[in-house]
Amino acid sequence: MKRLLAAAVLFFGMLGLAQAGTDATLTRQVNAFVDEWHDDAANARMAYFDKIAKDGIYIGTDRTELWGRDAFKAWSRKYFDAKKAWSFKATRRNVYASADKSLIWFDELLDTPNMGHCMASGVIRKTAKGFEIVHYQLSVAVPNEVVDQVTKTIRDHEKAAKK
Repeated sequence: MKRLLAAAVLFFGMLGLAQAGTDATLTRQVNAFVDEWHDDAANARMAYFDKIAKDGIYIGTDRTELWGRDAFKAWSRKYFDAKKAWSFKATRRNVYASADKSLIWFDELLDTPNMGHCMASGVIRKTAKGFEIVHYQLSVAVPNEVVDQVTKTIRDHEKAAKK
């Protein structure tokens, strides 16, 4: 009986998730918000950081890049001041949400001029004031056919850095 109850709860919970994940209005709103966030960076507008929650986390492509919002803002300031921040253009984005739509998560495939194809995922919190990014993780999309070359290059780099 416990298994049946657990299965029912899981099924109905996933059903609610799927419905929220396919809400066209919410998806359009999230896409507009994230696209504007990326545009803020591409145009070196400091409003970029206002879209990240005070307790937000940004994880970059380097293993040392794990920042809270304010530390990320301080690190990024030199790029924004020089009007040479980064440019991410989403070519695909999937949006999902909790049943009450207060918590939204997404994954996206990005084209970038300096890193090529990247992938990212993020978590957005919906507040009375609108959306805010709580967590964002960026990664370089490495084709499986060349992953051995890439990991060898990384190992060689790390070995040389230790010397």
